[in-house]
Amino acid sequence: MELSALRIFQAVAEEGSVTQAAARLNRVQSNVSARLAQLEEALGVPLFHRSGRRLLITAEGERLLAYAGRLLTLADEAQAAVRGDQRPAGQLRIGAMETAAAARLPLVLAAFHRRHPEVDLLLETAPTDQLVQAVLNHKLDVALVAAPVLRPELAQLAVFEEELVLLTDAAQGPVRSPRDVARRALLVFRSGCAYRRRLENWFAEADVATTRVSEFGTFEAILGCVAAGMGVALMPKEVLKQRQLGSSIQCHTLPPQTALVQTMLVWRGDVLHHPARHAFAACFDAGISPAA
Repeated sequence: MELSALRIFQAVAEEGSVTQAAARLNRVQSNVSARLAQLEEALGVPLFHRSGRRLLITAEGERLLAYAGRLLTLADEAQAAVRGDQRPAGQLRIGAMETAAAARLPLVLAAFHRRHPEVDLLLETAPTDQLVQAVLNHKLDVALVAAPVLRPELAQLAVFEEELVLLTDAAQGPVRSPRDVARRALLVFRSGCAYRRRLENWFAEADVATTRVSEFGTFEAILGCVAAGMGVALMPKEVLKQRQLGSSIQCHTLPPQTALVQTMLVWRGDVLHHPARHAFAACFDAGISPAA
């Protein structure tokens, strides 16, 4: 298999469309379609299901995509190492938890862009578990996730500590234990969120059953529903400092074992040569933060 064919396959898989992949790669659509068909013929398996104009990747395609990411990353790393190029440039794919992206990243990204304008920054938000898997699968170069990260393949850098607080509406009385909010719904991010696990564990350790769980895709939606009295949520205190919540939401402190959590910057330890990633990590080492 040629690396150029793998790049085309990877682009089509990520875009879900030959047209969009062709635009991304600056190729004509017919060339992308032909190269994709040649690759499928050489492998003897379909890599995509055709559904109108959309392409849905097959199980065989998913397996190839994981290998393609690794092969292309190694090829780029080898090329840069041979050239001796240590200048941050090209694309840097960053993943972050929704709250970290909102509260922690803006100043870091702005400072990084000023220092390294030739790096093309792409940001994706997701829960911790999905971000970790995306880094492992070479879909992200680096990610901000909640500790602990128990994957030996990943290098880690502790970048800051969050204090999580329990959020309720203004009418809620004092909260000393989960029993004080036992009848309230849990307003959480989707499965795979480390903060969600901490909230659920807080209830479980007190032997308090949760009544309902409502999932949301953004922290803004969670804040709105908390203010409306729909339930309780767990969120970093830093997020709330940057928003004018007035008297609509109360913050309740929690025991340190629940409240305090390290945010880690993680990347694949076997990808050694990546100047843009090294420069991004150096921003945190230099102490750039929203409090700076």
